[in-house]
Amino acid sequence: MDRILLIFSTFCFFLGFAYTLFALGRGRYHPSLLNFSVMGVGFVFQTLFLYVRGRELGRCPLTNLFEVLIFMSWSLVLIYLLIGTSYRLSLLGVFTSPLVFTFQVFALLAQIDKPSTLKPSHNPWLSMHASISMVAYGAFALSCVAGLMYLVQAKQLKTHRLRPFFFDLPPIADLAVVINRLLLLGFVLLTLGLIAVGIGGSKPAPSENPLTLIKAAWPLGVWLLYAAILVAKKWRRLSPRYTAALAVAAFALALSTLWGLNFISEKVHF
Repeated sequence: MDRILLIFSTFCFFLGFAYTLFALGRGRYHPSLLNFSVMGVGFVFQTLFLYVRGRELGRCPLTNLFEVLIFMSWSLVLIYLLIGTSYRLSLLGVFTSPLVFTFQVFALLAQIDKPSTLKPSHNPWLSMHASISMVAYGAFALSCVAGLMYLVQAKQLKTHRLRPFFFDLPPIADLAVVINRLLLLGFVLLTLGLIAVGIGGSKPAPSENPLTLIKAAWPLGVWLLYAAILVAKKWRRLSPRYTAALAVAAFALALSTLWGLNFISEKVHF
């Protein structure tokens, strides 16, 4: 049942992406309520999937790479739906839809949905840590999407080759503001997630497997990475273009670690 819900959700994001490409192919893109609604329906199916999977597991559905990708996709769409109508960011869905579609198709086709051996969790702080951290990743993912839009627009301005697509992009100054706010939002959420695990989690013993220590330190490493970006931006050492590039690179780096963490979680039980 849960996979059927996920397939419906994936199909909705495919329709949103296909519709936007069709509209762009015909000329100027105009924001459509239909496109926004399709993403909203896909989000509803995502939410139902996470609810059903969570009920089956008796815990937050973040027990393997499959669930992590879906939860992160859900977080990405959630934040897009909240801000997509502001700052003239409706075209952000052009980049958001294919990213979510790619994540979910990979999750469905790859053999990564392995049965969990974890027992139902009765620690609300750890569930809060996991869910808030994934929502933070959604903010970082959307900052990556906005960063790509900024870099595309900056390149066209630099080369003086303005394609029709350029005139439908949000103003470059607005994109710079949005990237900063998304980075800050993700950082604050990740900080709250770390505080939650500090309150409700247990510190690993020195004799524990080194892989356990790596997994425990990984969120802190991501936190330090984004903290460095925000501090550099605060002290005006980063131009908007470099901030956009770092938003893309930082999320790509953080995303690349998910597979390794999944491998670690299979070897170590908490």
